[in-house]
Amino acid sequence: MGLMKRVQTIFQAKSNAALNKMEDPRQTLDLSYEQQLENLTKVKRAVADVATARKRVEIQAEQLKAQGDKLADQAKAALGQNNEALAREALTRREAVAAQLKDLDTQHATIVEQEDKLTETAQRLQSEVEAFRTKKETIKASYTAAEASAHVSEAVSGISTSMGDAGAAMQRAQDKVAEMQARSGALDELLASGALTDLTSPSDDIQAQLDKAGASSNVDAQLAALKAQMSEGGELASGEGA
Repeated sequence: MGLMKRVQTIFQAKSNAALNKMEDPRQTLDLSYEQQLENLTKVKRAVADVATARKRVEIQAEQLKAQGDKLADQAKAALGQNNEALAREALTRREAVAAQLKDLDTQHATIVEQEDKLTETAQRLQSEVEAFRTKKETIKASYTAAEASAHVSEAVSGISTSMGDAGAAMQRAQDKVAEMQARSGALDELLASGALTDLTSPSDDIQAQLDKAGASSNVDAQLAALKAQMSEGGELASGEGA
């Protein structure tokens, strides 16, 4: 196989695959049914044409029979007038009419046979077309149901995939929350132990100790002053009583 032949084969295969993917079998079945109806109509028209031809032959045969009967009567009338020559002429023509009538009978038999065959064919095709119509509607319904099921399956598959992705995202979020909570707890422990300076406090630990010592000195000074005041008051009370 040459290169061009292989390319054509590959192209044809791809084209067929694309057509199969795009083709809707329901439309194909409907189109096939319409074509069958057209063919059935053609057969019925043929039957009608043959029936028309048969009818024409029958009309011609009736006319020839009437003509033959008339010639027979004319022959009798000629003999009644002792005109044997005229009677012979009438009978001679009657024989010619009889020959034509025989030919028409043969044609009529042939046409009737053709009509019977075509009628039988039309009836058989009619039954086949009706059976095809029933079957195609069943197939179309089955295809529609299968198509709906396939769409549901695709949707369920998509949901399953998205649920899996959502589950993974949720797990990552939970892990992130747990990690942040652990870091926050560790920071609280470090602050409580004094290992880290609490930047939210207004002063550092050294300043806190200095402030504490200053407050104690103030308390001691106030206590000493209060004691001195009470002591002076006692002395004054003693002098006034003397």
